[in-house]
Amino acid sequence: MPVVLVHGNPETAAIWDDLRTELGRDDVLALSPPGFGAPVPDGFAATSDAYVAWLGSELERIPGPIDLVGHDWGAGHVMRLVLERPQLVRSWAMDIAGCFDPEYVWHDFAQVWQTPGAGEEAIAQMVATPVDQRAQQFEGLGMSKAVAASCAAASNEAMGRCILALYRSAAQPRLAQWGADLSKARTRPGLVIIATEDHYTGGETLARRTAERAGAEVAVLQGLGHWWMCQDPKRGAEALRTFFAALPA
Repeated sequence: MPVVLVHGNPETAAIWDDLRTELGRDDVLALSPPGFGAPVPDGFAATSDAYVAWLGSELERIPGPIDLVGHDWGAGHVMRLVLERPQLVRSWAMDIAGCFDPEYVWHDFAQVWQTPGAGEEAIAQMVATPVDQRAQQFEGLGMSKAVAASCAAASNEAMGRCILALYRSAAQPRLAQWGADLSKARTRPGLVIIATEDHYTGGETLARRTAERAGAEVAVLQGLGHWWMCQDPKRGAEALRTFFAALPA
C-alpha cells in the first residue's frame, strides 16, 4: 500500500527526504508538481485545476490502494483531488487545512503574487537573488540546510511563472468555493496535520473546523512550523504511522 507524498511552493521533493527516512518504508513515493522540481510540459496551464488533473493522472499509474499525503499547495491538490476523485486513494493526509475555511485570508506573499505587476516584480526579484542567498532565506524560514539548497536551486523563471498562475487561479473567493462542501472528503479516512507555528494557513481554529467538516482526524505538532517535516521528521513520521496503522486493511 504505497504512500504518495506531494509537496508545494517553493519546494522540491527534497523536503520529504528526512521524513521518508523516519518512515522506514520502501513503498514511499514523492511526486513533484510541474514547475516545482519537475519540468513544465508544453501547454501546461499551471492553474489549480491543471495540477489536480496532473495529480489524478499520476495516481492512475500507481498500483493502489494509495495513502496520499500533501504539504502546502500539495495539500491543496490532495484535498481537491479527494473531493473530485476519492476512488483513487485509500486515505488522505494534509496540512494547511485552514486554507479551506470560508474565513481564510491569503497570506501576504500570496496576495502580492495575485496582484498583476507586483507579482511579476516579486518573481523577478526571486529569480535575480543569488542561489546561496535564497538558500539562506529558506533556511531561516524553517527548512533544513540541505532542503533549502535544493529548493533555492529550483527557484527559477519556470517556477515563478507557475507560482503566479497557480496563486491567481486560487484568489478568493475561488479557494472558499472549493472548500464549500468538504463532506465529500468523508468518503475516505483523512488526517489533518496542524503545525501550531505555521503562520501561512490561518491558525489552529480554522484547521480544526476544516477537519471537522471533512470528517478527518487531527494530529497536532506543537511548536513546529510550516516545514514541520524538516524541523522534526521523527514526530511527523510518527503522526503518519499512527494514522496508517488504524486504517482498515
